[in-house]
Amino acid sequence: MEYKEIVEEAGRTLTLNKLRTGLAMLGIIIGIGSVIALVSLGQSSQAAVSSQIESLGANLLTISPGSQRGGFIQGGAGSATTLTLEDAQAIATSPTVTDVANVSPEYSRRAQVTAGGKNTNTSVTGVMPIYSSIHKVGIAEGQFLSEGDDARQSKVAVLGPAVVTDLFGTTDPIGQSVRIQGQSFRVIGITVSKGGTGFGNADEVIYVPLSTAQKVLFGAISLTSIAVQAKSSDVMTAAEDEIGYVLLDRHKISSPANADFSIFSQNDILSTASSVTGTFTALLSGIAAISLIVGGIGIMNIMLVTVTERTREIGLRKALGAKKRDIITQFLAESIILTFVGGILGMLVGILLSFVISKVISLPFTIALGSIVLAMGVSGAIGIIFGWYPAKKASDLQPIEALRYE
Repeated sequence: MEYKEIVEEAGRTLTLNKLRTGLAMLGIIIGIGSVIALVSLGQSSQAAVSSQIESLGANLLTISPGSQRGGFIQGGAGSATTLTLEDAQAIATSPTVTDVANVSPEYSRRAQVTAGGKNTNTSVTGVMPIYSSIHKVGIAEGQFLSEGDDARQSKVAVLGPAVVTDLFGTTDPIGQSVRIQGQSFRVIGITVSKGGTGFGNADEVIYVPLSTAQKVLFGAISLTSIAVQAKSSDVMTAAEDEIGYVLLDRHKISSPANADFSIFSQNDILSTASSVTGTFTALLSGIAAISLIVGGIGIMNIMLVTVTERTREIGLRKALGAKKRDIITQFLAESIILTFVGGILGMLVGILLSFVISKVISLPFTIALGSIVLAMGVSGAIGIIFGWYPAKKASDLQPIEALRYE
């Protein structure tokens, strides 16, 4: 038989029992669709995380108090109040720090904020005006904090758009007051939305002058972090080293192993986030791939049933001169068509699922061509692997015994 005739015959055979054919393909459709959708959503999550990290600022280094592992310093002992405003000023003015463009001291703490009859618990961050430049904070309305606001310990605030929605709804908050820790602050600006979720959402932050946050609101003398902008991405490592040695000298620490601070770069954070999302994507895809195996077993069962039902037909063909190769090719063709058509339908289902879910949870829609090619290749392989045994069993039937089969 020619291959065209084999494919046509396989198609006719499969359409004789549409329900059974559909059920046989269902496992492949679910498996392929699940793999493509999960890989797509994993890549979308990774792209979203990368975008949020990059939106924090270019060539950014973050100095944190304490002995957290990572960056220039690893290990060591210390507390969470080891950074001060003087440390930030030393980094900005030290003659040995030549690869740093800007320095932003910051103090952040969560607090209860009220306006009218509404309230929210959000992050209140004390910053200096340079913060908006380093972290790429845009102003949608009003203005950002000024040097004078910090010098006077002014009770003024710039709200993230999510905070505006929580406290004021659709009302313009500029010029109105919010109460932070029971103290009244005048709203002078609203930031441009950056998107994001969770505690790291830049849209859920209230910015106040650094001196006001430390001395008026929270009574703190330390910093929760220092953001440093390197002059370029090429000097990030050099800037880490320069900053590290300045802080070690200021804190009277002789060994980096005993440092009471940590320095993280955007690349460190991005690498960690990508590793975590990649691991979860691979895990979920592996679980979804199990359904492909289940679908393959289902196809093998269907083909074995088909062999039993068509025993007399197989015997007749062999009696008329059909070779083993012809019988094997015929049944393999039916199995491959089942998985191939199921693979195409699964691919469409996976793309549609990933599109809908990405829109619902506000992620960028991403489809990797590699995942589609891999899924289709796997579906074809399943057709061959799980179709071979029924095909071989059919080809081994003896013509006389097959013709006598009832």
